[in-house]
Amino acid sequence: MKRVLITGGAGFLGSHLCDRFIKEGYHVMAMDNLITGDIRNIEHLFHLPNFEFYHHDVSKYIHVPGELDYILHFASPASPIDYLKIPIQTLKVGSLGIHNCLGLARVKGARVLIASTSEVYGDPNVHPQPEEYWGNVNPIGPRGVYDEAKRFQEAITMAYHTYHGLETRIVRIFNTYGPRMRLNDGRVLPAFIGQALRGEDLTVFGDGSQTRSFCYVDDLVEGIYRLLLSDYAYPVNIGNPSEITIKEFGEEIIKLTGTKQKLVLKDLPVDDPKQRQPDITKAKAILDWEPKVSREEGLRITYDYFKNLPEEELYTAAYHREFSKK
Repeated sequence: MKRVLITGGAGFLGSHLCDRFIKEGYHVMAMDNLITGDIRNIEHLFHLPNFEFYHHDVSKYIHVPGELDYILHFASPASPIDYLKIPIQTLKVGSLGIHNCLGLARVKGARVLIASTSEVYGDPNVHPQPEEYWGNVNPIGPRGVYDEAKRFQEAITMAYHTYHGLETRIVRIFNTYGPRMRLNDGRVLPAFIGQALRGEDLTVFGDGSQTRSFCYVDDLVEGIYRLLLSDYAYPVNIGNPSEITIKEFGEEIIKLTGTKQKLVLKDLPVDDPKQRQPDITKAKAILDWEPKVSREEGLRITYDYFKNLPEEELYTAAYHREFSKK
């Protein structure tokens, strides 16, 4: 039985990856300090003999007993509310954390896959964004702590690949959604759905003309799994190229949820990307991958998840959102 370590394993993406590798017959070790992760995302796996959980911060020394075949580094705050609230920890997990994972991989002879992001492209001047585009990032802006942490992760991962011959994979993740997202994480989809469920107007930042491309989580996990098992060491975009404006997306959520509320425009945050759409030519050619789940189907599944959450979670989310502005 092959053994895989998934850092950030109690998070939104990490927990879905735990499920996938359990399904594929791996021995899964999830590691998370639970700053932004939620133990409830993986509680259903605790009874399994081939699942372990380590409550640990990957920015500190990592020890995992026994053999290790793969490491997936997904530990990091991933939403603006989180990384603006804990900027130093965000930088540390993207530097010390990845350094520890790469060091562990060398000792164990393991292959490493790191979770990079479309944020390495910043507010792009090239559209859609191919992997060859170097990006337009403000390193000292409020989003720089996350953007530059991910850019550093890519740089040190490639350095370990070229200098030490370590087997490495880099996935650049575009906007992803699905069950287990947190309503209070500040990202557009859970924010819209949370506001609709509470009967609030939906907040659109800017004039709503900025675009995003939303990929359902099962499609993303499939792409990541294929990339890990491929022989391609350079970055690969994984995302859904179906682009939509935020205003149009808000209107879709209003229709989906049946709310009578309206869209309310507010000032655009500093350095917020105006366009985001992946060029997935490489993923199609190298991994034979492209998304299968339509936005209509994925949103329906995600909305069903959110509307069945305990009512107190809706208002806890609202409290956190308001608190984060202070």
